[in-house]
Amino acid sequence: MRAICYGLALLVAGACLWIALSVAHAHGPAEWIQRGGFKNAAGELCCGERDCFGLTDADVKITSAGYYVVSIKETVPFSEATPTWPGAEYSYWRCQWGGSRKCFFAPLTSGWMNAKIRFAQLVGYTGTL
Repeated sequence: MRAICYGLALLVAGACLWIALSVAHAHGPAEWIQRGGFKNAAGELCCGERDCFGLTDADVKITSAGYYVVSIKETVPFSEATPTWPGAEYSYWRCQWGGSRKCFFAPLTSGWMNAKIRFAQLVGYTGTL
């Protein structure tokens, strides 16, 4: 009888641990956004997995106006982008509520890219850099 109680206690403890771990990692690849408490300029939380998704490098083009997301035909101004967390699964992330963008994450640009962007803006170039 004692062995059955011990086995049942272990089973219940294991189930509780499994539930706790699955809840802790419920946000998946976008968990870093939720845990970081990132907010947009309006002070709204970016949130996590259900609100944010990664974008491939091929889907984002850098232009003089900002980051152009090809799949949704949206330009995100450089001033509205937040640096992507090092080691994130994707380089670019877009968070949305109700279909509208709340946050956009992009890798830090190099000094050379910043110079190209400034030059393109000065001369009025609107193509892809």
